[in-house]
Amino acid sequence: MVADRLVGAAADGEDTAVEAALRPKDLGEFVGQERVREQLDLVLRAARARGATADHVLLSGAPGLGKTTLSMIIAAEMGAPIRITSGPAIQHAGDLAAILSSLQEGEVLFLDEIHRMSRPAEEMLYMAMEDFRVDVIVGKGPGATAIPLELPPFTLVGATTRAGLLPPPLRDRFGFTGHMEFYAPLELERVIHRSAGLLDVEIDAEGAAEIAGRSRGTPRIANRLLRRVRDYAQVKADGVITRDTASRALDVYEVDARGLDRLDRAVLTALLKLFGGGPVGLSTLAVAVGEERETVEEVAEPFLVREGLLARTPRGRIATPAAWAHLGLVPPQQQPGATGQQGLFGA
Repeated sequence: MVADRLVGAAADGEDTAVEAALRPKDLGEFVGQERVREQLDLVLRAARARGATADHVLLSGAPGLGKTTLSMIIAAEMGAPIRITSGPAIQHAGDLAAILSSLQEGEVLFLDEIHRMSRPAEEMLYMAMEDFRVDVIVGKGPGATAIPLELPPFTLVGATTRAGLLPPPLRDRFGFTGHMEFYAPLELERVIHRSAGLLDVEIDAEGAAEIAGRSRGTPRIANRLLRRVRDYAQVKADGVITRDTASRALDVYEVDARGLDRLDRAVLTALLKLFGGGPVGLSTLAVAVGEERETVEEVAEPFLVREGLLARTPRGRIATPAAWAHLGLVPPQQQPGATGQQGLFGA
């Protein structure tokens, strides 16, 4: 149920291939993130005016909001090549030293999920970012020697979904930090119209609005839903995406009007129908929906909390009035004959 979630923000193989064609090539094409885009534009323009390498950049935010795209735009705006790697791929300081020693002057190094890099590599990165130098250890034991290796000036672009896990010494070495926010529906409509044009898909304003409303504020999800609606329109309709076509298509894929999928609704349904809206413990709720505790906590809950449908309390998870309304159910306190009190077993 989880691995192939249509509304999951993590990129799968298809997303990676399609996103390469849909990515904007410069800041002028990039939709949304107005504040980050404006600040970043100033940083890059100033660096170009000085003829210098741009400051190191840290981008934080949820998956699918455009961190990788912005890293590529930074390289394009600076007229520099880009090297892409990730924190989990750098398990030893030697891995990082090999990458850094092969960089060209002015090159952009994009390090995704930077908070998952190993500690020895992280400590080597401090010196590389600040002094453009690394010490390569040759030999072992008392006979080991450190050989200083000078690096050409480069720009590190780090991306993280969990900025709080970055140690302060690393975070402080970034000259610019930008936090990516979730997109407003109108911004997602612009993303969808742009993607539809690149995919040669005909879509009207109401069709784009329908898809945007179910996209969880995330461009990656919006583009994925657009492709699935396109498939439906080509097979079941005349190829044009209207509000009705988009609505029927996403109903087939079990994505409702607020962007909830089958897992989200299963969690809410169990919380409301089996436990009267809570409070209920996370482990109990996970058993009720037949999922692992981590799946409920890390996959379903964040969006439900952000939408105001579920709340975490010291006593357990509770449903909000909006959750009852969304599923069309009546809270126990409002049912005829209810006393507003629950017995020992919820009766």
